[in-house]
Amino acid sequence: MGATLFASNPVPDDPKQIIARRVAREIRAGMLVNLGIGLPSLVANHLPADAGVFFQAENGVIGMGARPPEGMEDRNLTDAGGGFVTAVPGAASIDSAMSFGLIRGGHLDMTVLGGLQVDERGFLANWMVPGKMIPGMGGAMDLVAGAKKVIVAMIHTAKGAPKIVPVCTLPLTAQRRVELIVTEMAVIEPTEEGLVLREYGPGTTVEAILAATEARLIVGDDILPMNLDSPSPQ
Repeated sequence: MGATLFASNPVPDDPKQIIARRVAREIRAGMLVNLGIGLPSLVANHLPADAGVFFQAENGVIGMGARPPEGMEDRNLTDAGGGFVTAVPGAASIDSAMSFGLIRGGHLDMTVLGGLQVDERGFLANWMVPGKMIPGMGGAMDLVAGAKKVIVAMIHTAKGAPKIVPVCTLPLTAQRRVELIVTEMAVIEPTEEGLVLREYGPGTTVEAILAATEARLIVGDDILPMNLDSPSPQ
C-alpha cells in the first residue's frame, strides 16, 4: 500500500511530528486534555490557539498553548517537563491539589502519554526506563487511571526493538486498557479481541508494520491511510 500525501498540507519528515499531527485530529473543541512530557507536548503545536481546547499540565496550568517563539519564553510558564509554553485566553494557574483533583476525579476528557511498551491487552508501561535512575512514575498512573480517554503517542520501535509486544516486560503504569496507540507507522486500537490495525502511516505498508510489531495485530479489510490533514473547526 502507498500513503496518501496532501499537497496543501505536506507530511512532515520528523516521525514525532507525524504522530503529533495525527493525535491532534482526535481532539475536539471543549475538551480538557492533558499532554505528557516529551513527544505528547508537540500536539499543541498542531491546533490553533482558538480551537476551543484547554490543555492541562500536572504542574498547575489549564489553557496551555504552543511553545513560544525564541526570546519570548517566560520562566514562570512551563509544562510538567519544564518546557516553555504559552497560555491561551482564559488560561488559569492552579495548585497541585486542584490539578490532581481534576485528574483523579475523572474530569479529564483525554490524556496523551508517551510509551515504552504497550501489550496485546492494551496495557501501557511508560515510566521505568531500564538502566536509568528515576524518581518514580509521577502523575502517569493517575492519568491512565483517571482520564476518560488515553492515547499513547510513541515511536513504533526503540532502536529497532518492538515496543508493541505480547505482554509488557516493564512495570505497568496502570491496569487499564488505553483507547488508542498512535505511532509514525500506524494507528492501532486496543479492543476486547486484541489490537486492531486501523491506519497505516505515510511511506509504510501493512507488511512493514507487522514486521515491526511483536504483538499480534488484527488486520481487517477497512484499513485506511493515516489522515494528517489539519483538524477541521469543530
